[in-house]
Amino acid sequence: MGKLNDIQIRNWIKAGEHFDMRGDGDGLYLCYRENYAIPVWKFRYRFAGHQRVMNIGSYKNISLADARKTAKELSAKIALGYDVAGEKQERKAEAKAKIEEAKRAMTVAQLADDYFERNILGRWKHPNIVRSRIEKDIKPNIGKLAVDAVKPMHIDAMLQTVVKRGAPSIANDVLRWTKRIFNFAIKRHLVEYNPASAFDSSDAGGKEKSRERALSEAELIQFFAAMKTAKGFSRENELTVKLLLLLAVRKSELIEAPWSEFDLENAVWNLPAERTKTGAAIDIPLSAIAVEWLEELKRLGCGSSWVLPARKAQNRMLPHICESTIGVALAKVKHGLEHFTAHDLRRTARTHLAALGIAPHVAERCLNHKLKGVEERYNRHDYFEERKLALNAWADLLLRLERGETGKVVPIKRKA
Repeated sequence: MGKLNDIQIRNWIKAGEHFDMRGDGDGLYLCYRENYAIPVWKFRYRFAGHQRVMNIGSYKNISLADARKTAKELSAKIALGYDVAGEKQERKAEAKAKIEEAKRAMTVAQLADDYFERNILGRWKHPNIVRSRIEKDIKPNIGKLAVDAVKPMHIDAMLQTVVKRGAPSIANDVLRWTKRIFNFAIKRHLVEYNPASAFDSSDAGGKEKSRERALSEAELIQFFAAMKTAKGFSRENELTVKLLLLLAVRKSELIEAPWSEFDLENAVWNLPAERTKTGAAIDIPLSAIAVEWLEELKRLGCGSSWVLPARKAQNRMLPHICESTIGVALAKVKHGLEHFTAHDLRRTARTHLAALGIAPHVAERCLNHKLKGVEERYNRHDYFEERKLALNAWADLLLRLERGETGKVVPIKRKA
């Protein structure tokens, strides 16, 4: 029978009678030091010639009867050759290591940011497109997961989320960048396999087909009228859409444009090579109405360095509006027409330039397309004056359509 009893222990606690060790027998001791709020059970034994002590638990959580039972079990294990205190320390060390490892585990959000910094920023021509995919689609869906915890089921759920919101081409983009991000993780020895590798476009947005959508004159009249009455469609959005139509530039070229590229006094936009898809700089002639619309955007920008500054007061990673802003704005215009995107405005401009009698090579340069074949290699003339005439004619037509005027415009006569 043990030397201790519960009445004794309770009296010691009540009287605040502290002590170092009081034995119960079979290696079981009670310790009630001055810095202890409650007595603690300890188990003492010898192993390989050395005295060992291990904590069993507090008297508050482990009764005298349970402590004796535990002491007997530990004694039995020691008799079989186990160092129970050493094993406990190992278990604690392993548990601590697992906790630390979990803390150190890189999340997909951190991996994506690292990939962006190392592989995109400063190397990719349009880094904001990649950043948009990461921030809008990858992080919200799998960003909080540890990199090595991502399974194909998570990738599938992310892709279906994007598809369900009616953005199949973006789903393909998300898949493309997710694969690249996880290939980057493999190179860094963070994972053994790519959880997105089994997926292709058929699992995301499907095979992308070349679009042919271009707005007719009648559709443009209807669209212009709808923009004027659209709720939640700001004047900045209206001017942006009109400039995309008028200048026939790529959406990113206008969205990311700083005012330093514009010479409004001489009516020229000097678009640098690093911001064009072709990698070649181009001077874009600005019609009188283009200058007027740009000057209005400058006033609305309240001194910003960007043509289309970020419109929210909160901190943003981009100083200008993001890629999706125009698409979201267009969705607010209830025009009743067949669906079209911001990129279709560029195709619309090219279609009407042809209808105006603009020579194909001039119209192609208006869109900053490279000329093909021998023309590309030997003709270094940029057709600035011809493009100026073409864009002025296009501006005149757009203004007529905005006023609701129909009727054919006399095409520009080509010089022999």
